[in-house]
Amino acid sequence: MIRLLTLPAGFILDLLMGDPRWLYHPVCLIGNLISILEKGIRKVFPKTDKGERAGGILEVVLVCFITFFIPYVVIHLLYKWNFWLGFALETFWCGQLLATKSLKVESMKVYDRLKNGTIEEARYAVSMIVGRDTQALSEIGVTKAAVETVAENSSDGIIAPMFYMAIGGIPLMFLYKGINTMDSMLGYKNDKYLYFGRCAARLDDVANYIPARISGWLMALSTVFVGMDTKNAVKIYRRDRRNHASPNSAQTEAAMAGALDVQLAGNAYYFGKLYEKPTIGDPIRPVEPEDIKRANRLMYAASILGVVVFGLLSAGAILFFGLSVLLKTVL
Repeated sequence: MIRLLTLPAGFILDLLMGDPRWLYHPVCLIGNLISILEKGIRKVFPKTDKGERAGGILEVVLVCFITFFIPYVVIHLLYKWNFWLGFALETFWCGQLLATKSLKVESMKVYDRLKNGTIEEARYAVSMIVGRDTQALSEIGVTKAAVETVAENSSDGIIAPMFYMAIGGIPLMFLYKGINTMDSMLGYKNDKYLYFGRCAARLDDVANYIPARISGWLMALSTVFVGMDTKNAVKIYRRDRRNHASPNSAQTEAAMAGALDVQLAGNAYYFGKLYEKPTIGDPIRPVEPEDIKRANRLMYAASILGVVVFGLLSAGAILFFGLSVLLKTVL
């Protein structure tokens, strides 16, 4: 019952507050936890492929346990002590763990530098929100990178946390952020993390499998509300949603590319190495800086639709549970 209120309340709080610089973010704490555990585990386990793989598994187990157990205990005890304090903290944490406003703010910095600054400033701005090399990106390359990160993080930073909040409350939402943060920090296919980060990367793929597909459909359907190309969004989503090494990353990128009538993805450099990647979407028109604004508009629409859909699912689950209890009592 509480989740029917905390999710929309947390979402509104996120839209109003975003991520203030003065407020320490829970994901930063999770990141510190991951770093501390990694250092300790690497000292204990042997520097072999098998040893690193085992150490990576232990890291995942510990981070998952801590990120779920601590919020669970805190929220449980606070609700027992004072309902309204528990509700306030759960709403506050929900707002912090959603990234709707911060995603818009950071991507719009790229738009501002493209329109009012230099290409070097735009490259620096986009380097703050993407993992690829940005030093040689053209204006189109910078714009595509910003649009792609809005699309991808619509799932990782908004819809997926909403999904886990709706089915398991704040503890499951924190657990998801722990898994997602581990993938961001450890899930690289380089010499350092090829074995140590493998478990974290695989678990992130599993955790995002259902939310990514929900996100893709929510984004495609949201085009109706923002006047974008619904038919092409559905077409490109169904055609190109697997055009990525990750089973999840192309889901929202495909819907976004179709909605905007542009082509995204393609080859990119990471740490000085060229990675050949398939394109997503058709180049019906050229990419332009205004697409960053359009991408954010679609991201907001999909996020609002997500709150509505997950709210209805929670309400349906509560109704089903209530009817089951009633029938057991009567029969």
